[in-house]
Amino acid sequence: MRSVREKSVAAAVLAAGLAAGAAQAQTIVDEWASVKAPPAPELKRVNVDPKTTALLLLDFVKQICNPGPRPRCVASLPKVKHLLTVARAKGAAVVYSLAGNFTAADIWPEVAPAAGEPAVSSGPDKFLNTDLERILREKGIKTVIVTGVAAEGAVLNTASQAALRGFKVVVPVDGMSSSTLYAEQYTAWHLVDAPRISLQVTLTRSDEVTF
Repeated sequence: MRSVREKSVAAAVLAAGLAAGAAQAQTIVDEWASVKAPPAPELKRVNVDPKTTALLLLDFVKQICNPGPRPRCVASLPKVKHLLTVARAKGAAVVYSLAGNFTAADIWPEVAPAAGEPAVSSGPDKFLNTDLERILREKGIKTVIVTGVAAEGAVLNTASQAALRGFKVVVPVDGMSSSTLYAEQYTAWHLVDAPRISLQVTLTRSDEVTF
């Protein structure tokens, strides 16, 4: 039989273990304020082949991208316009997306579609219930450059799906926007850290993309 001292030691060890277990059982919500953001991801220069690259412009409609809820989207328009101008000049494919019941006429004039440039309409994942993959495959596309709003919606979901479908994905961080900085930060982190997705994604800036 164990002595009183041995029983006391065993009880103390058990209590300590239970206390440690309780501490470890805290949820991320309990520890939210203590979470420290990881270092910023590296932005890389990217050179793409215009013959096998498509520029995606996701949901740049005035009803979503406007100075009210998303002023950062409006601020991103000159960057996206520059990228669009260069892509067209080099002969790269350009594909648009729309959300809800919006039409191409609702897209900001600075980045509006040219004749013959296709558009798909869906929710956050622009591959879902659309012809986007077929459009890209028929054009021989291997790389997509993803721009748009919202970062945590259309950009994150469409870029992730493109990666999982085998496309190389380039995301200019100055061409994606949201209503909050945290959403943009989380999206950037997810794209370069998520399993499988991160292997296909490169983060960059619009002026670091060459064709």
